[in-house]
Amino acid sequence: MATDLAGLKDKVLFITGAARGIGEETARRAAAHGAHVAAVGMEPERLEKLITELGQQTGTSHTWAECDVTDQASLEAAVETTVRELGGIDVVVANAGIANHGTVATSPADVIARVMEVNLIGVSRTVSATVAEVEKRRGYILLVSSLAAFTALPGMAAYCGAKAGVENYGNALRFELAYRGIGVGTAHMGWIDTDLVRDVKADSSTFEDTLKKLPYPLGALTSVEDCADAFLEGILRRKRRIFVPKAVALVAAARPITFSWLGDLPVLKQARQMVPRLEEQFRKTGRTFGSTSAGMGKRGA
Repeated sequence: MATDLAGLKDKVLFITGAARGIGEETARRAAAHGAHVAAVGMEPERLEKLITELGQQTGTSHTWAECDVTDQASLEAAVETTVRELGGIDVVVANAGIANHGTVATSPADVIARVMEVNLIGVSRTVSATVAEVEKRRGYILLVSSLAAFTALPGMAAYCGAKAGVENYGNALRFELAYRGIGVGTAHMGWIDTDLVRDVKADSSTFEDTLKKLPYPLGALTSVEDCADAFLEGILRRKRRIFVPKAVALVAAARPITFSWLGDLPVLKQARQMVPRLEEQFRKTGRTFGSTSAGMGKRGA
């Protein structure tokens, strides 16, 4: 890689959504390069197993905390645990996120609200809980947005809305924290080979067929390993934007067309047939979230 990841040595990374997917792999790769990891998430058994493995593999200290990013008290408790056990926080990766299965018309209102609450409000709560500690080390905050911040597909209204909010929240936050010595970046990934994406594919053949028809990079699937490497490189460079794959930057630049009436045409052409099929396939599963998702957390299924 172009960036020497040895610069991660002895840095403390506070990673939300660390039980699976991008968060878990970022934790593993950071620890392998000498970082100390605070793994935060909703699945305590997986988090404990991860931290035990990292300690055995690296011989360095790590910690974990069960935490719902929509609950400020549990976030603050996770920060306290991190500071007590690891001494402080250099980097925050606000990665926790979920995606519902279904459209707005067919999903309970609480499900749509939960997606937006976790993916956007959870990011803002994470920043509020960690910013004082990050300032002490003039650190860096990475907000995990998505390619969905500047594209839109049927069945992803709540997800797209939240991720677009994360991007612009990050834009303003960057200005607010600059004088405190804190760097702020946003990450924009296409489809990453995680449990979240596999769950959607398993529940909807229409979704998978749609991906196959999309031009590169809109339909591309990137490994979680490559995504984690891009995150860590971006963290060390204190990047303003991280694109995974890098061609996602071209989609970001094209958003004036994507979000115009002209950009609407190809999606609208397919939506009349695609959306009813999508809704029916998700309805048959009897689930509003994927089989591996924390979904509604402790408040529901």
